[in-house]
Amino acid sequence: MNDIILECQNISQQFEDGKTIISVLNEINFSIEHGQSVAIMGASGAGKSTLLQLLGGLDNPTSGRVLIKGNDFAQVSQKQRGLLRNKYLGFIYQFHHLLPEFSALENVMMPLLIAKIPKKEAKLKAMGLLAEVGLEERVKHRPGQLSGGERQRTAIARAMVTNPACILADEPTGNLDESTATTVTELMLRLNQKHNNGMIVVTHDKILAAKMQKTYELTGGKLVLQ
Repeated sequence: MNDIILECQNISQQFEDGKTIISVLNEINFSIEHGQSVAIMGASGAGKSTLLQLLGGLDNPTSGRVLIKGNDFAQVSQKQRGLLRNKYLGFIYQFHHLLPEFSALENVMMPLLIAKIPKKEAKLKAMGLLAEVGLEERVKHRPGQLSGGERQRTAIARAMVTNPACILADEPTGNLDESTATTVTELMLRLNQKHNNGMIVVTHDKILAAKMQKTYELTGGKLVLQ
């Protein structure tokens, strides 16, 4: 059985700036399997977020292929691409992107409701994930009533609630103080191992990166294993 969740094959990404072609990524090959945790570091402007967008099927590379569970993002319709993302991927961002008018519980239920899971089942699963991240007493609170760490833990629960094969996290601790960042990091790693998903974290945080199984540096458009 092929254990690879997400794979990119010779992907390159270029942008046009007037008459100039800017090459951001250059023939990158990369894959991640269940249970793996990977950090991607690099200077600002190195292309880390660009790479994460390609891995998440949010953009198409100039050349090369991105495969999610063997499915080529570029070979499916936008609707199918959305279904693949919702089925196999969970996203965590530096800013939680919770919907302010909904409670923590409703925010975590949202991906399940989008996937047409019955409301009662979605509520039970969302309650379970919120308990896992230590927020069982805060399920009715809206984002504005939660601390920064609580909001990010809610966002982690939302990313995990569909039991995705892989989590893609873009600077997940970048907006948190050191103590809260440590708590969130430990939580992410614990859930990663418990649920046996893959986890790719783009970060400037060397402490966070050091806790991943592998760390890559994105430099000169190439991924270099550290």
